[in-house]
Amino acid sequence: MKYTTDHEWLDTSDAEVAVGITAYAATQLGDIVYVELPEVDTEVAKGDEVA
Repeated sequence: MKYTTDHEWLDTSDAEVAVGITAYAATQLGDIVYVELPEVDTEVAKGDEVA
């Protein structure tokens, strides 16, 4: 698992990548009311914004 300085994480242990935020970030952000993600199986490249 890899962490960013902005309290986000990436799990690259499988062929896919899972992303999320740390518990600290979740408490600081409060309620998440909307998330827009790309369609399933959309390929993204390094540097692409996905959420």
